[in-house]
Amino acid sequence: MLVLIGAVLSGCSTNSEPYDYSNFLNSKPRSILVLMPTNESTEVKAASAVLANTVKPLAEAGYYVFPVALANDTFRHNGVYEGHDIQQVSAKKLQEIFGADSALYLNVTQYGSTYMVIDSVTQVSVEGKLVDLRNGAVLWNGKAVASSSEQGNSNAGNPIATLITAAVKQIINTVADEGFNISVLASQRLLNSGYNGGLLYGPYSPHYGKDPQLNAR
Repeated sequence: MLVLIGAVLSGCSTNSEPYDYSNFLNSKPRSILVLMPTNESTEVKAASAVLANTVKPLAEAGYYVFPVALANDTFRHNGVYEGHDIQQVSAKKLQEIFGADSALYLNVTQYGSTYMVIDSVTQVSVEGKLVDLRNGAVLWNGKAVASSSEQGNSNAGNPIATLITAAVKQIINTVADEGFNISVLASQRLLNSGYNGGLLYGPYSPHYGKDPQLNAR
């Protein structure tokens, strides 16, 4: 495993200013429709990889998540395929079709491996925005980054071994799509609950209404 589980929390916000959850608290969303992400990276698999890794953290946070495969099939049957086009569909129309309380809009800004002479780093950067489909209000937004470099370098001090390892890692990461594994961590960090700036717990979580960032105010 490339990163320690405990590192998940290291990507969470440490902002001292309390996050404004006013819209979120007024909306009280119970269900989330996750839309195909837009993709600014050069990797065509980025959007699908990030999409696949969003359901688990949202469900664990206490929300009903519409099956992403069925949602995408609905868009395809209506001639809409790409994340950019899907996210242009109006909130009102999405609510009429799916009956969801809210929708999660995602954007992948970076995905893939980069060879850096002494190392090969796989990094995934994701932005997210939760919107109330009933009135179009933005309930929450955030961003997260995860990188394979968080595992450290066991060849430190040996330049030849470091160069060889970097070249091998680049090949392995590209062939095996290490970005998918890193996107798991990035999605977890983006959609974590229980900290200032994170999503609030949903109604199907035992922590619902007990968010520490609200009780600390």
